[in-house]
Amino acid sequence: MKRVLKVLAGLILLTLGALVAAKIALARPTANDGSPPRGYANTQAMMAAYALKELKLVDLNPHLPEGVAERKDIEYGKVGQRPLLLDLFSPASTPKNVPGLIFIHGGGWKGGKRQDYRVYTTHFAKRGYVAATISYRLVPEAPFPACVEDAKNAVRWMRSNAEALGIDPRRIAVIGGSAGGHLAMMVGYSSGLKELEGQGGYSEVSSSVSAVVNFYGPTDLTTPFALASGLVKALLQGKSYGEAPDLYRSASPITHLHRGAPPTLTFHGTLDEIVPIDQADSLAAKLRSLQVAHEYERMEGWPHTMDASQTVNDYAKIKMEAFLLKHLGPLTP
Repeated sequence: MKRVLKVLAGLILLTLGALVAAKIALARPTANDGSPPRGYANTQAMMAAYALKELKLVDLNPHLPEGVAERKDIEYGKVGQRPLLLDLFSPASTPKNVPGLIFIHGGGWKGGKRQDYRVYTTHFAKRGYVAATISYRLVPEAPFPACVEDAKNAVRWMRSNAEALGIDPRRIAVIGGSAGGHLAMMVGYSSGLKELEGQGGYSEVSSSVSAVVNFYGPTDLTTPFALASGLVKALLQGKSYGEAPDLYRSASPITHLHRGAPPTLTFHGTLDEIVPIDQADSLAAKLRSLQVAHEYERMEGWPHTMDASQTVNDYAKIKMEAFLLKHLGPLTP
């Protein structure tokens, strides 16, 4: 998300045609019936809208809402001498048996930070959930499967500390965007695979989850876009697909998808130039074929990290709340 903010803020040159196109697009009424916010004809028109100050971006560092408690730098695991940290947001009044949410930031598995998801953790804590946003080992410090192991470790930590946190250990969801979406799916679909559990702690506890929310994450790393990606190659120990096809398959969430996998909500924009929309299309098709409960928000005219837009972010929060209510149950069961 930070990357989009920087790109948009750095725009200087826009053609007159793009400005006019954006004004025309913005002049059209936006649906107020629960349908997705209107997107753009192309990336240039969206950038023009930003330059015209018609595209509002979210505040990635919102104030802590009244009634929400924040705890920073909690150690949820340790690999050797390397601590794994998270920030936790919860209702100030001690919750009891509420669902727990774990947010996993993006950044191409090599960047990003857990604070990027404060916009979500504060919101959901205000709603009554207990929400954590985690850091995990990045490339080049540790290639795959370290990031998956760390994300699973966070689930085991939350489940192990459920009583103290006021969480129902049966109702934990993982949510992530881009690389974080990939990790959320890996956590959700590969539960029980010992080779992906890691040694960060709480090994006797299950890393299974009850729901997955995927924002524009790559689902199949054996496809042409992934095989041409330097980020994917760096994640996979610098090896090419020809050298390690099994590694590429193991790192692909769609490989592990199975009947009985947790319900999944996916958001993906049709203008995404980083993770192609066909990644989400293929995921939805396989979820459907396996009869796994799922919802697919195929967002017309929006790019990668589209929830940096305030309108998309607001819409996503509404859809996420409805999805979590449906699959995790009410805050007080």
